[in-house]
Amino acid sequence: MEIKRSGSQPSGKGPAEWFTGTVRIDPLFQAPDPAFVGGASVTFEPGARTAWHTHPLGQTLIVTAGCGWVQREGGAVEEIHPGDVVWFAPGEKHWHGATPTTALTHIAIQERLDGKAVEWMDHVSEEQYRR
Repeated sequence: MEIKRSGSQPSGKGPAEWFTGTVRIDPLFQAPDPAFVGGASVTFEPGARTAWHTHPLGQTLIVTAGCGWVQREGGAVEEIHPGDVVWFAPGEKHWHGATPTTALTHIAIQERLDGKAVEWMDHVSEEQYRR
């Protein structure tokens, strides 16, 4: 058994290559081998969002605070709220983040395949975000 105490892992800033706006990433867990699952709590300030990306084995988001938007390629922008659980299928191109006026916090859970959990792509444009 291992207990990771709250505050024992440092918060990190979401890199500008992967995010637009101010994003804080708080690591929660990275299961040791042979497991492949990891998770983090991610907080997006108003207007902040991920770039388009995919996950080789899919991704689950659990919304814990605020109000945000999610979109899969070719789909409508959907609003998400605390208690909502979002599943993105393996290889599904998508983005997620805060609304223009409200911050968002979610827990992101995904698995690694061949050591990689995410494939980052181009940034979500203002036009795409404001739909």
